[in-house]
Amino acid sequence: MENADDTPDVFDPRIYAAGIPHDRFRVLRDRAPVARQEEPEILGWPAGSGFWAVTRHADVVRVLKDSGTYSSYLGATQIRDPDPADLPFIRRMMLNQDPPAHGRLRRLVSRAFTPGRIERFAVTARERARELLGAAFAAGDEVDLVRAVTDDYALLNLTDLLGVPASDRRLLHAWTERVIAYQDPDEPPVLDAEGRPVNPRSPAMLAEMFAYAQELAAYKRAHPADDVMSVLAASELADAELEMFFFLLTVAGNDTVRSAAPGGILALAGHPDEQRRLWSGEVSVDTAVDELLRVHPPVLSFRRTAARDTELAGRRIREGDKVVVFHASANHDERVFADPHRLDLGRTPNPHVSFGDGPHVCLGAHFARLQLRVFHEEVRAACGGLALAGPPRRLVSNFVNGIKSLPVRPLGPSAPRS
Repeated sequence: MENADDTPDVFDPRIYAAGIPHDRFRVLRDRAPVARQEEPEILGWPAGSGFWAVTRHADVVRVLKDSGTYSSYLGATQIRDPDPADLPFIRRMMLNQDPPAHGRLRRLVSRAFTPGRIERFAVTARERARELLGAAFAAGDEVDLVRAVTDDYALLNLTDLLGVPASDRRLLHAWTERVIAYQDPDEPPVLDAEGRPVNPRSPAMLAEMFAYAQELAAYKRAHPADDVMSVLAASELADAELEMFFFLLTVAGNDTVRSAAPGGILALAGHPDEQRRLWSGEVSVDTAVDELLRVHPPVLSFRRTAARDTELAGRRIREGDKVVVFHASANHDERVFADPHRLDLGRTPNPHVSFGDGPHVCLGAHFARLQLRVFHEEVRAACGGLALAGPPRRLVSNFVNGIKSLPVRPLGPSAPRS
């Protein structure tokens, strides 16, 4: 599919079921780095007004850093416009605010993400990765890494950090699926009385999660522990702000690692020489993690709205226009990354934008990197390598770079533990 001006379509969520459309992104970077995209009705979701797709690294960084011109607040951060009645509700979330209000909320929550607290979770995360991988590889010669390991690894780490009781953890999984997989045919949409799909971020769809957040916060005030919800419950956050933080941490905190962990293994399985470099210790795991994040960013795109008339890469942007940055394209921009489609686990510097940039750079990036480092160290210790045992199944989404299934086969003896 192409747009009216013959530029490639990078909006249709179904495109991403086959992987990141690198050929399309390269055409846009070379010929139309800020390109008009149509927004037709797809998968039952109504047509939209269209948007500007930003695909070069420098322009993506410029948009993400300039919140005065490119607002998260005006239209929120999803490509599809929210229902106007829902917009005041959606704007309560830190993700959908601009400085200075965004900075106030970020400072409050950053107190919970202290390096000491996160590092203490590293021991538990390592034990969990070791246990999950051991059980998966003992079960047979072929394993679906997503179902057997990475979904649980990401979810259980998050619930430990938040302080969610074990009996309630599957609730978080269900809520995350509802929000993240709403474009995927495997996740049937909830329909309203007229048969139209209901936005999973609307107040009606989040009521159950918010009620739970308040119950959990009340419990933490009475029984504080060394977890994030205990800190948030005792903070000066208003009830509505606390609910939105619980939503943000539940969805973003889970799905970042849930997408990046199998995505990294998929990249390694497709590059056996680089995999051998990692297994042999020739490259550090920390450097490797950043390269794997570059080639498989957890988030594909984020939307901003122009707060004023401006110009970007020679294109005139009008106040109110939707401007969508594509992280997956910026991470493969030949102007910044030499031979960008080559996996180079020793690549440095590596200015990828997988965790964003500017005031909205991912608050949990350190926590995510820690989990990914531990995960890859434990994979290396559990086997001599991994090969694909079948094609992956990807999420149908133009937002999250998700993998629903990844059949792999462990190879040879494990590497020695470091």
